[in-house]
Amino acid sequence: MPHLQFEINRSLQDEEKVPFSAEARQLFSQIMDTGTDHICISIREFGTHNLSIGRATDPESGVAVVNADIREGRTLKQRRDLALGFMELMNKYWGVDKKQMYVTLTEHKGEDFHLLEKYLGGWEEGEDPLAD
Repeated sequence: MPHLQFEINRSLQDEEKVPFSAEARQLFSQIMDTGTDHICISIREFGTHNLSIGRATDPESGVAVVNADIREGRTLKQRRDLALGFMELMNKYWGVDKKQMYVTLTEHKGEDFHLLEKYLGGWEEGEDPLAD
């Protein structure tokens, strides 16, 4: 189950979070060629100077970081498209300059992801990981 962790250095309204999460889930599903029911999203909000990136020249205008735990097996193109897609969404919804963002993808074996019903297998193109 991918865990997509979005962090930003300011408070957000629920009206920003709900559509953002829905679009991030769809983006992941489309690029990574998988279903959506197993995608977990967390949004963490920090004070202006409690989240920083060395290259951010204006932290007060926004800094955003993504840590995504994903199953191994995707191509570099898929991973790069996902990272750039997340940046586009954070810019669109939260107005953060893309140069003040950082995305980290960490790959795990499918068996590292557990739901009530089962643990996930390795990623396969066009799969639905919750199908039996």
